[in-house]
Amino acid sequence: MCRWLTAASLLALSVFPANGQERRGAPSGEFDFYVLALSWSPGFCQVSSTAPSDRQCLNGSGLGFVTHGLWPQSDAGYPSFCEPSGRFAPRAVLDEYGDLFPSPNLARYQWRKHGTCTGESPSGYFRLVKQARERVHIPDRLATVATGSRVMPIEIERAFADVNPGLRPEMMSISCGRRVFQEIRICLDRDLRSFRQCPEVDRDGCRAGQIAVPPVR
Repeated sequence: MCRWLTAASLLALSVFPANGQERRGAPSGEFDFYVLALSWSPGFCQVSSTAPSDRQCLNGSGLGFVTHGLWPQSDAGYPSFCEPSGRFAPRAVLDEYGDLFPSPNLARYQWRKHGTCTGESPSGYFRLVKQARERVHIPDRLATVATGSRVMPIEIERAFADVNPGLRPEMMSISCGRRVFQEIRICLDRDLRSFRQCPEVDRDGCRAGQIAVPPVR
């Protein structure tokens, strides 16, 4: 099995989707809003047990924020694997949009688990991922952290709010593991034009007083 698959599976499974009950096999297209999950690659690599064998985590990778996924979310849970028999994402689609993710296998998994619940085709889903990713600006001070630091989760949220008009801390949450920053999750309306409040996502956020932000490798 490709070592990318192991890393992608960990990124998809160890950093859980937004808070609420998982509705596996739910009807496709039945959700309220989207959650864009952007993983801080150095934090994922520091916490992940597969880091030594993961290309994403090699010194010199230069990766900071990477797209974990775009997740359909409801006010009381989230749908997953909405096509159990599964349409596969065609190779041509992965070739076109694969650079949105740190690995093609993560892209495939995100389509199977989350994309099938959007009501979109594979190409339609990945277009939405690209649109959502382009909607969110990364703060300059977080884009390429050269030296490690410790911050409060709210400081990261405020940094994103400062460079994204209309985005407020209650519209996002920080995910951490072992007091290390791993991910920011940002809530958007279904049309991806506006940010929105999402208490159920915010409730699942990091509760540590301060967290480490490892530097880019």
